[in-house]
Formats: sequence, structure tokens, C-alpha cells
Amino acid sequence: MIAITQPNLPITLKSEQESKLGLNFEQFLEQCPEDGRYELIEGEIVEMVNTRHHKIVSMSLMLLFNDEIRRLQLSYEVSNEAAIRTMNKKGNKKGNDRARVPDISVIDRDTWRSNLSDYGALKDPIQLTVEVVSANWEDDYIDKLDEYERLGIPEYWIVDYLAIGSRNYLGDPKQPSVLIFTLDKEGKYQCTRFQNSESLISLTFPELKLTVDRIISA
Repeated sequence: MIAITQPNLPITLKSEQESKLGLNFEQFLEQCPEDGRYELIEGEIVEMVNTRHHKIVSMSLMLLFNDEIRRLQLSYEVSNEAAIRTMNKKGNKKGNDRARVPDISVIDRDTWRSNLSDYGALKDPIQLTVEVVSANWEDDYIDKLDEYERLGIPEYWIVDYLAIGSRNYLGDPKQPSVLIFTLDKEGKYQCTRFQNSESLISLTFPELKLTVDRIISA
């Protein structure tokens, strides 16, 4: 039986052996509770809890993406529940699996619909991930950035609508920003920062008319 303690704390693991080695991706899918949003971090199941403001910003972006997909008849699906298998820096060993559930995932439609009986777990790169920054901003700027780059996700957005991240990313004085990372030919992320009334530039949605001011006013 899985026992949940407090929000954002790991769920108790099933056995002493699993406690030492940590869960892998498949075990995470088997044991993950059906209610709420959870990720696999360092072998443990962790609940993701967000504020209403965070959810409003995420939903606003999802609706915009869906409108753009319909308008241009793009072959994508948008989800806020897809679990993506990544790896930490230690590599492909038991206990090093991670499962990320981005605030927004833009997924190739054929990939998303290839197995309709699946529960939304993906092991291959998707087209675009968006993370709306919360108090644990280092996860988005450091850990997830590294994991998404190594997985080969072509485009990654960090939406720091409250300017929580460090000045190294947001400038001085800090301002609400959207950082868009795209893979170069060597498979490394190159970053462009957008602020205020600057129009975002996206490889996935090249005709998207969107500014940071519009996002933070959601």
C-alpha cells in the first residue's frame, strides 16, 4: 500500500529494496496515484502542487496553443498530464529514471494517438515543453533544462511570470520573462529571453502572436 504523507513530500516506497534503489519509470507508472499530478524524482514519487495563479497562466497558454493548432491545422496534441521519461546526469541505471509532467506538453499527434490504451507515458522526445515557474525555480532552470536537452526535446519554454529566477537569467532588475530554448545542430540548447511587449519567437508556432505582457496579465 502506498502512503501519502504531505504535499511535495515523497510517497512511501513499497519495499526496502526499492527504498535503496529507487523506483524506475515503469514502477512509477504502476504505483502513481490517479488523483493529482506526480513526478518521479530521485526514485521517489513527488506530488506537484501549484497555486491558482500558476494554473491560470498554464491554462491560458494551453488554450492559445490549441487555437493555433486548429487555425493552422498542425499535427499536434496539447496535454498537461503527459508523463515523460527523462534521465538524471548519472545516466541509464536503475534509480536514475525520472518522470516529468510538464505544465504543457505539445506532442506529435501520431505519437500521442499511437497507443490509445496507454496512460499518457512517453519515452521519446516530444515537440515542446513548457514549465511555468514556481517557488522551486531551480528545477525548471537547471534540472529540467538538462533533462529535456539530453532527451532531445526541440523546444523548451520557461515562463517566469513572477520573476522568481535569479538575475543571471532575468537581468537586473529582475522582470517577468519567457525564456525559449531551442536545440542547435550539436543538440545543445540556445536561449532567447523575452520581456515586456517583445513578441515571442517559437519554432513550433512560428505565427503565434504573443508577448510576455499578455501572458502575465492572464
